[in-house]
Amino acid sequence: MAERSASYADAVAAVARAEGNLDLVSDELFRVARALEGSDELRMTLSDRQIPAARRQQIVEDLLGGHASDTTTAMVSMIVAAGRSSDLAGIAQEAVELNARDRGRSVAEVRSAVALTDDQAERLAAALSAATGHRVDIKVIVDPSVMGGVVATIGDEVIDGSVRHRLSQLRDTF
Repeated sequence: MAERSASYADAVAAVARAEGNLDLVSDELFRVARALEGSDELRMTLSDRQIPAARRQQIVEDLLGGHASDTTTAMVSMIVAAGRSSDLAGIAQEAVELNARDRGRSVAEVRSAVALTDDQAERLAAALSAATGHRVDIKVIVDPSVMGGVVATIGDEVIDGSVRHRLSQLRDTF
């Protein structure tokens, strides 16, 4: 499956690169994958082979139309029609990492209880870059279970600065 996700990600990146909007497409694809992860009903509908591919594609186009670039909409539609919607999160992750590698960067997935402002995101990216020794792009996921602070994952490394983690440490201390 990982090899198949990488192949689709390569294709998505090649098309987006040719159209000159790889940054935008990788960001939108990341957001689409997170939205799918957050909706069991949508994920099951787009994965249901009993629903004709044309209908599943129409669902994608209805949902993304006006909210994502034409390239992203076409790529997600193609992935869904090919029956790979269950691999969309992996494809998105691969596309994001390909884009970052093309620019000599790493990707940090950041979970925060609230959306970060542009200034906060820039400062966090700078702090993570200083901590890791290489330039970092961040992808923010709003996750209320964090309670406050952030949890950043860069590859296999997790930096947990969340309130939940600090409360757990205090509980262990007592």
